[in-house]
Amino acid sequence: MCGRFALYTDPLALAKRFQTDNVPDIKASYNVAPSQTISIVRQENSKRHFAFARWGLIPSWAKEINTGYSTINARAETVAEKPTFRSAFKHRRALVICDGYFEWQEQANNKVKQPWFITLKDKQPMALAGLWEQWRGSDGSEIESCSIIVTSGNELMQNIHDRMPVILPNQHWESWLATDNTDTNGLQTLLTQYPSEQMTAWPVSTVVNSPRHNTEECIKPVSS
Repeated sequence: MCGRFALYTDPLALAKRFQTDNVPDIKASYNVAPSQTISIVRQENSKRHFAFARWGLIPSWAKEINTGYSTINARAETVAEKPTFRSAFKHRRALVICDGYFEWQEQANNKVKQPWFITLKDKQPMALAGLWEQWRGSDGSEIESCSIIVTSGNELMQNIHDRMPVILPNQHWESWLATDNTDTNGLQTLLTQYPSEQMTAWPVSTVVNSPRHNTEECIKPVSS
């Protein structure tokens, strides 16, 4: 799964990299957690646009936001079929932007898992395959929420965790974001492992275990 990430690239640089029509109003965050409002890129009026959504997708048909339907991850293998995700997969896709994500590694004879920070070797921000949805309450309130699609771990991840987020290379951004692209079979082919040789990872302090900690210490390497 993907349950925490960091985003600290300058907003102007993000707008340039993802060629959006706006600059996101965000500050660096080194420990982004579920239920927080996060930055996503989606297509609006045929242009790429930075928007904000609550991390943890709430299906439009949920009667209440706390019904248990909210989820932070969608499995690539079943995203096109699951009632919670299938409509968003077909019509409301996004890029969830991060500089790297965290994963926790099981330790032999140790109850405390070792956190790792995973990023790209070229230090460019990642574009994670995401979905977004709009929920409307009976009182007229509206919440936009999102989920990150995950797949099986690549060679780099195998010793850390068996799952990883789908990282989309830039040549797939246009197809993924296109609102008129409803070819779910074709979209499914984009949900693959990112090449291990283009990624890197290092162990970090357990300080990241608490979302209350949100400093550069969360991503600094430590001895495993």
